[in-house]
Amino acid sequence: MTRKPAAASALAPDIRPGQSVELLKELHILTREGKLNQDSRRKLKQVYHLFQFIEKLLHELPAGEGGLTLADHGAGKSYLGFIVYDLYFKALKTGHIYGIETRPELVQKSRALAARLGFARMSFLALSVADATRSDELPDRIDVVTALHACDTATDDAIAFGLQKHAQAMVLVPCCQAEVARVLNAGKALSLSRTPLAELWRHPLHTREMGSQITNVLRCLYLEACGYQVTVTELVGWEHSLKNELIIARYTGQKKRSAAERLRAILAQFGIESLLQTRFRLPDGPG
Repeated sequence: MTRKPAAASALAPDIRPGQSVELLKELHILTREGKLNQDSRRKLKQVYHLFQFIEKLLHELPAGEGGLTLADHGAGKSYLGFIVYDLYFKALKTGHIYGIETRPELVQKSRALAARLGFARMSFLALSVADATRSDELPDRIDVVTALHACDTATDDAIAFGLQKHAQAMVLVPCCQAEVARVLNAGKALSLSRTPLAELWRHPLHTREMGSQITNVLRCLYLEACGYQVTVTELVGWEHSLKNELIIARYTGQKKRSAAERLRAILAQFGIESLLQTRFRLPDGPG
């Protein structure tokens, strides 16, 4: 038997009307007494700021007969999925959210919480992002793909998932990424002999920083080459974290040839062309 979620009271003006107080307590945004402290108020500001980008997309996207679908990759405790459901999907009575997480214990906890809150149109799957692409537990098409701080190449896997599922939009907050840095490091000696620009990643710390920066630039170009309009912005209230870059991609169907050309040129410039055969397989031409 499900329990009806408690509504936010007038005692907490920062909380939106109709929000589940029980959910906010479970996410440690509210204290056990239902109060906001300075830290939780900051956390709530972060959540709302990210949600406003997702909400805008959801309002703009055309929905099918069963409503919009959203897949959250590297979901963890699924706080993003729960917030989006609570603030948007709950009132619609249509649509579905899928939380994808590799750790079975977190998947079980999310399933239990959704059952307690009566969030019937949420599913939680113990799958890697790559396995989710092939899973029969997910529909052939997903409207929105989100990935919040998915570590290393999980953001790239989420992009590949979105492309495979013909996503109308993707909302990505990349985390650490070591793949490009590893490739840069492997070819460092040759790069230093070719160009003085290699000094930008000669030292190990700079290699990691440069690798991360290049990765997000390549991701944006790749999405544009695959037919998405891309916007990059900064999450307000996340200044304490170095991982506060927000990439929003909206499908237009216009595959930018210039983006593909620049992607190839950057990979060649940094001596990491091998990624054309693995991470950044372009829709047209070689790679």
